[in-house]
Amino acid sequence: MKASLYSRPDKPRRIAIKKRTGAPEMALPELSEIVAVDSATQCHVTPLDVAGRMVGYLGPVGDFLTLEPEAGTGNIMHALYASGHSVNELVAIERHHSLCNVIRQRFKGPQYLNPIQSCFLEYAEEASGKIEYPRIIMNPPFRQIKKHMKAALSLLGRGGHDAATLVALVPVTYDHTEAETMETLGVDVFPNAKVTTKVIRILR
Repeated sequence: MKASLYSRPDKPRRIAIKKRTGAPEMALPELSEIVAVDSATQCHVTPLDVAGRMVGYLGPVGDFLTLEPEAGTGNIMHALYASGHSVNELVAIERHHSLCNVIRQRFKGPQYLNPIQSCFLEYAEEASGKIEYPRIIMNPPFRQIKKHMKAALSLLGRGGHDAATLVALVPVTYDHTEAETMETLGVDVFPNAKVTTKVIRILR
């Protein structure tokens, strides 16, 4: 190539720049609540109001790297964004292609990060010891609840913060020595599954 292509013009070029006083607030999409998905995904959609309370149990908004291991249709993601959580500090994982597409359609635009399409159990096995999340929020598959909770806890770490917090929506039959029950939900929350659930929190 010619050297002249890399030379600076003799006369500097200037453009007018408007003064910015702050970044604009991120507008969330208008959402209609999704109540059913393909049963093959093992996804039980977290109601928007429950997702909002779960985010509240995480604690105040801050610079916390946060993991959403089974993102489903994106209701918990929406609750995180609505609370002021930064999209740049959220890692969302979803195994099923169809559900990943649902999330991409719900959260369009360059400001949103795409979910990682992967099996969370495989992701956790690869990431364990390499990264830790001071906040994890999840609604795991009920059939493999112990495996998914164990995998999530293997990634829970303070990461420079004073504490690490995991909030999960689980069947009432799930028990863990570190778990604190925040609320118990009625069987009508997931009518297709006919499972009574609870929201738990684990602090480390």
